[in-house]
Formats: sequence, C-alpha cells, structure tokens
Amino acid sequence: MKSIDRRTFLKATTLATAALSAPGTYGLAQVVQNRVPSTAASSGDPWIVDTNVNVLGWPFRHLKYGETGALVAKLKKHRVREAWAGTYEALFHKDIDGLNTRLVEECRRHGDGMLVPFGSVNLVWPTWEKRLQICHEVHRMPGVRIYPGYQPFDFDHPDFPRLLRAVAERNLILQISLQMEDPRVHHPVVQIGTRKSGLLLNLLREVPHAKIQLLHWGQDSTIRGRNFLPRLLAAANVFLDISNLEATEGLGRMFAGNHWEIEGKFPVERFLFGSLTPYFPLECAMLKLFESTLTREQMAAVMEGNAHRLRA
Repeated sequence: MKSIDRRTFLKATTLATAALSAPGTYGLAQVVQNRVPSTAASSGDPWIVDTNVNVLGWPFRHLKYGETGALVAKLKKHRVREAWAGTYEALFHKDIDGLNTRLVEECRRHGDGMLVPFGSVNLVWPTWEKRLQICHEVHRMPGVRIYPGYQPFDFDHPDFPRLLRAVAERNLILQISLQMEDPRVHHPVVQIGTRKSGLLLNLLREVPHAKIQLLHWGQDSTIRGRNFLPRLLAAANVFLDISNLEATEGLGRMFAGNHWEIEGKFPVERFLFGSLTPYFPLECAMLKLFESTLTREQMAAVMEGNAHRLRA
C-alpha cells in the first residue's frame, strides 16, 4: 500500500462505504487505494442504520450538527438512511411526556423520513408505566432509551425488573445508554457515580426474551471485565453498538476472539452500527467499522442487517 499523508487518509475515510463494491474482504487499505466517490456505490450495496443518534440540545455546549436538519444532511452524506434518535432532553427533564412529544415532532418535521424516535421513561417518576404505554401505543415507537446515572436511578432500582418485563411484553427494544461522555469532562455539578452494571447479568437472565441494546458501553469496567460480556450475551437477548469500541481493529478482533482487552469471541449478529452523533463525529464510528478487515457479509450485518432483525 502506498504511503499517504494525514489529509488523504482523513478524506478517504469519508468515502469508506464505496469499498463495499469490491470482492473479498474490506478494510481501510482498500478504501484508501480505491478513492471511489460514494455516489458510485452499487444500489445493491448495504446502507447504514445508525442506532445511536440524538436530537435537540446537548445541555453543556453547542454541538456541530446539533441542529436536526444539519444532522440529517450529515447522516445522508455517509449512506445512513435510518437513524434511531433519542433526545438529550431525557437526561434531566422531568416532563417526560413533553420531551417524548417534542422528539416525535422534531423527527417528523426535520428528519426527512429517516429519523426513528426512541423516547424515554424515568423510573424515579411513579407514572413511568403510563409513559411507556404512550411511547408504544400513541407515538408508535419501536423502543425506548434510558440513561442510568443521568436519570437518577441505577440497575438496583426496584422497578427495573418490571421495566424489562414490560418492554418484553410489548416487543419493544430497550436501549441502555451506559455513558454519554467521558466522566473526566463532566460538568462539575453532574454527579453520575459508578453504575452497578454487574447486576445486569442476573436481571436479564430473568427476562431472556427482552430485546436489549447497550449503547456506548466500551468504557464500562464491569462490562469489559473478565468474561462478563460473553456471559451476558449468552444469558440474554443483548446487542451492542460500536460507538466507543476502542483498540486497533477492535471490531474485527471481537469477532476473531483476540481483542486486546475484552475476552471472548463474539458473534457478529450482536453488533449494530451506532455513532453517538452529534456528540461524537460520525466518522469516528465509520472508522471503527472500516479499520477492521471484515467480510462483506460481516460488514453488511453490522451496517444494517442486524438492526433490521432486531427491530422486526
């Protein structure tokens, strides 16, 4: 492979999806060598379902692409044609009905048909079951997203098992955001603390048919701990996004069973594309996908196939 400078490398990563038209395996090397515009991709090539985006205002600073129209344009530029959208308002707002309604309206008005709203419930409010019913029956959402820590409850909350049973009965996806930003840059007034993620194993064993997706999980020391993640995936219907899966060729190493830090060999069927856009640049998640040498089938599964099956 020819040597390239930083500018060429970064430009090439924005055209990464074009590599899908080549036979065999796919990686960043092929993308850089081809330099084919993404508009040349075949209509049969996979698109992307981004399962972890957010709309409305991040409370601590202005974000590039924080305006929903700009976010949608950015997603489309990189072959994302469906994005599961939560709202930053769910982190602190008490008016859960109001924020879920605003989320639906924002996706409808500015989402250009590609944003799929995932509302939220907050277990500390006694009417959370009614809020879940409204998300499902009124707003017709395919799932809800919770933020333990920002929302002031943890996995030891007495209603958490009821939430698992409720989403399972309704065939909803429960997205659990384990981190929104690095704790080292939290605003001083935000006290998240350490989540009791170890409780998830026994909790999810009790409701193994519940559809659970862990978002931004890669820095949770319990989840990454010795043999915990393989046991979690074996015990329950758990799926993972790739938004902060770190280490060189991290995704490919998870499939091959030789990740630098996380023990176990993991099935490709449990991984979904997720970017945490707009807090993270979309290109970060794309680079995690394309830096690994994957087969076309593996790449297509992570990009969209697994998400379609989870939502079915």
